[in-house]
Amino acid sequence: MALCLHRGGESNKNEMDNGKYVRYTPEQVEALERVYAECPKPTSLRRQQLIRECPILSNIEPKQIKVWFQNRRCREKQRKEASRLQTVNRKLSAMNKLLMEENDRLQKQVSQLVYENGYMKQQINTQVSSTTTDTSCESVVVSAQQQRKNPTPQHPERDANNPAGLLAIAEETLAVFLGKATGTAVDWVQMIGMKPGPDSIGIVAVSRNCSGVAARACGLVSLEPTKVAEILKDRPSWYRDCRCLNILSVIPTGNGGTIELIYLQTYAPTTLASARDFWTLRYTTSLEDGSLVICERSLTPATGGPTGPPATSFVRAEMLPSGYLIRPCEGGGSMIHIVDHIDLDAWSVPEVLRPLYESSKILAQKMTMAALRHIRQIAQETSGEIQYTGGRQPAVLRALSQRLCRGFNDAVNGFVDDGWTIMDSDGVEDVTIAINSSSSKFLGSQYNTLSILPTFGGVLCARASMLLQNVPPPLLVRFLREHRSEWADYGVDAYSAASLKASPYAVPCARPGGFPSSQVILPLAQTVEHEEFLEVVRLEGPAFSPEDIALSRDMYLLQLCSGVDENAAGACAQLVFAPIDESFGDDAPLLPSGFRVIPLEPKSDVPAATRTLDLASTLEAGTGGTRPAGEIEASNYNHRSVLTIAFQFTFESHYRDNVAAMARQYVRSIVGSVQRVAMAIAPSRLSSQLTPKPFPGSPEAVTLARWISRSYRVHTGGDLFQVDSQAGDAILKQLWHHGDAIMCCSVKMNASAVFTFANQAGLDMLETTLLALQDIMLDKILDESGRKVLLSEFSKIMQQGFAYLPAGICVSSMGRPVSYEQAIAWKVLNDDDSNHCLAFMFINWSFV
Repeated sequence: MALCLHRGGESNKNEMDNGKYVRYTPEQVEALERVYAECPKPTSLRRQQLIRECPILSNIEPKQIKVWFQNRRCREKQRKEASRLQTVNRKLSAMNKLLMEENDRLQKQVSQLVYENGYMKQQINTQVSSTTTDTSCESVVVSAQQQRKNPTPQHPERDANNPAGLLAIAEETLAVFLGKATGTAVDWVQMIGMKPGPDSIGIVAVSRNCSGVAARACGLVSLEPTKVAEILKDRPSWYRDCRCLNILSVIPTGNGGTIELIYLQTYAPTTLASARDFWTLRYTTSLEDGSLVICERSLTPATGGPTGPPATSFVRAEMLPSGYLIRPCEGGGSMIHIVDHIDLDAWSVPEVLRPLYESSKILAQKMTMAALRHIRQIAQETSGEIQYTGGRQPAVLRALSQRLCRGFNDAVNGFVDDGWTIMDSDGVEDVTIAINSSSSKFLGSQYNTLSILPTFGGVLCARASMLLQNVPPPLLVRFLREHRSEWADYGVDAYSAASLKASPYAVPCARPGGFPSSQVILPLAQTVEHEEFLEVVRLEGPAFSPEDIALSRDMYLLQLCSGVDENAAGACAQLVFAPIDESFGDDAPLLPSGFRVIPLEPKSDVPAATRTLDLASTLEAGTGGTRPAGEIEASNYNHRSVLTIAFQFTFESHYRDNVAAMARQYVRSIVGSVQRVAMAIAPSRLSSQLTPKPFPGSPEAVTLARWISRSYRVHTGGDLFQVDSQAGDAILKQLWHHGDAIMCCSVKMNASAVFTFANQAGLDMLETTLLALQDIMLDKILDESGRKVLLSEFSKIMQQGFAYLPAGICVSSMGRPVSYEQAIAWKVLNDDDSNHCLAFMFINWSFV
């Protein structure tokens, strides 16, 4: 007897074909489900094979089986969509609850401010009506605010060196922390751009007018509270500035919680100030509503408690009551409140650096939001929402990123207890050279035979810091990443890569000022919000002389780039890289070098306009690139930042001084290159002139534009520009702003064609600048078919003067494919009608 079945909440197993219902027996449904699990969309041949292999389906027509699979796929799609909508609904419900709580907190804050305002008015009126002329009214205002924002704790008599005394400190810390997380103990101001939503990082706010710096974040994650607590307590896994965290004592409490005494060391972000350390009490407990709380504060003479370990290389900072409130959500997941409140002793650093230690926005980016982002990252990896390529596990990629950051921080700080010593300078104090002769300094050196050779001298680090004016950190780091040839030296890169060889480097010292190279960036992974990405950079070696042929090979860098979002207030922009070999194992030795740019002043509220990366005119002539309408004026953009540079090299003991001299010279050349780039991208350097000045040795730009236009007319019979003008500068402007990509390349016998000029569209298509254009060869941007077409048409171009090339694909300098509908190539003749170069125009190009 045929049955009407309900399986797993699905609809009735009746299928309708041409108005007739087809009923399936349980055995038939089971057979179809087995096939569906293997292949949800079988072909006609597969369906016929199914009928032959399963006798129980012999009475069903192939068309009816096709309809069954169509309906089954439809039900599966509906089920997934329903599940997705339920997840979104749960997120929206939790976010709505969070926003309602935040609204209640803000209403309480408004009421408190209204009360204080009335009280202050009353006091001011009293002072005005009196005959005294002192400024006590101002002191009333200040004292009222300070009393609310930073109340003086009244400690009862207690012995904080025993468990009962520590528990009293812990309970007091808990109360103060909850007041900051959910109450009005601190005036919180929401950070610009932090809009709440089901897919946003959450609500992020910074403090106003409180001692120290403070930041607060609220967000939702799809992890259970216990897992979230475990992640947050493992601070070194997500806080990149954490050098070490030692739990010196663990004391259980009677309420099921724990008290931990912790010594924490953090890295200094620059070479210009000392690192900070903390001596804290951390209290983990549960609340009556099932929430988990992890709160922490420094133990000082004012709070009482045992004295922390001394550290000569650190400045002791204070952590005011901070922590994490983790609340379970209905249907799974957690709602997290994070509060970070610290006093970094800003008065102990040079005055120019104090904004770095007094910025709550920087604290929010480096610590508060970093914690929330890390949890969201793990949550999405756990749920399978993120798929990585390359076969590496997410934890392995995170570990590689962590090792790059840690190695760079070690290089910047150069702690004595790590084995670092400072070399004598050469009389100029701009670059510091530090030596570490410990064989364990080379991370992963147990896998590298160079470190165990008798001649292995150690690791040398050349580092420098400099102040930049009016240079947006994201723009500078983005340029350094995308245009490595502007500042890097291939010979030095080859020397660094040689540390990975199984034998000592054959060349005793690199030769700066060497050879240009091109790069290809291969992405590995990126975080959920794309604020950080890990990638492999392949450096393509140039052709060397026969004696240097061993160096003419591709090299690889593991590179981490972060902070390139111009809208992220207070974000540190960083580019860190380390040479790797082709095998690139998970435990590969890493010796990181790189750049870090940190803003020293709050970001302007004026939105940053998009600036072109065409720096050629400014770098060569001091004239600016194109500037979109509505871009902010230089007078409205006043931004200071500090740039830290650190480069590490291994060396053999008998070549130490040679490598030190090379490293010092190399870092100085990089500083000079960065200064030129910084001057180019600073808004104050951008002018209204839109025409670039050509390179030395090339014809004047106006003359070149005239040659290009005249040669096009002579060869093709048409005009390159709609409106021709005899004025040379007018031709140049039309060429520069032409909608199609126009570029010129050299024509030399027995040499590759190298680009020498491109208009703005051409630079955009190649994703380069006029300076970097000289490093790009024509055959590198064309694909195989494009090279074949050009080769077949080359004789026609030289004889006839021009040729039309069909649609095709080329690649930019960053490796991105670019399609074009047609290309035209023509000879550019000079005033003597001699061949000067080849010109190409790529029509209607676009990135694929």
